Amino acid sequence: MQQQLLIMLQLQNEMNTKVHPNWRQQNFAWYRAIWVECAELLDHHGWKWWKQQRPDTDQIALELVDIWHFGLSLLLLKEDSIERIAEGLAADLSQPITCGDFSLDLEDFTHHTLATKDFDSVRFVRLMQGIEMSFAQLYAGYVGKNVLNFFRQDHGYKDGTYSKQWAGKEDNEHLVEIVAQLDIESDSFKDDLYQRMQTVYRQSGA
Repeated sequence: MQQQLLIMLQLQNEMNTKVHPNWRQQNFAWYRAIWVECAELLDHHGWKWWKQQRPDTDQIALELVDIWHFGLSLLLLKEDSIERIAEGLAADLSQPITCGDFSLDLEDFTHHTLATKDFDSVRFVRLMQGIEMSFAQLYAGYVGKNVLNFFRQDHGYKDGTYSKQWAGKEDNEHLVEIVAQLDIESDSFKDDLYQRMQTVYRQSGA
């Protein structure tokens, strides 16, 4: 877990730096990105009492992965040592937490985010456990989305020349298929993923 947390922290710093070389000095509203994702997450969980709704666990997990990106960014702003950040996260991720009502836990997490403009990893873990999301799922989802973001940037996303459609399928769909074929425990997982995406992208003629 410790090594995988270090990988995610390094990837987040690299992605933020790609978006803006001096991202730490920009005062980006990371907390705002988190609570907006929370609202989208609640829609996937369901809250409308006037219609039948069932939680879409896969979509909830994707939203949690997005929140994790912004949470890591806030942690990187507060601490220079990614080793110390990883140690703290490992402790939070390892402790058992009694889950309550998922909607209330989400509102508690959102309220804390708005009140402190910060990221609370313990409350985040409670949300993970509320949908029985494992650390392995978080890691695979995070690295996959991070690598896809890099891939998009490297292939013209910023200037508008990149197409998300490869041979009739969205790049997100290709990503899921490729991740399923790889060993997420491998130290080269992120590099293997990027290279495989590159191959599929070229073969698709996109």
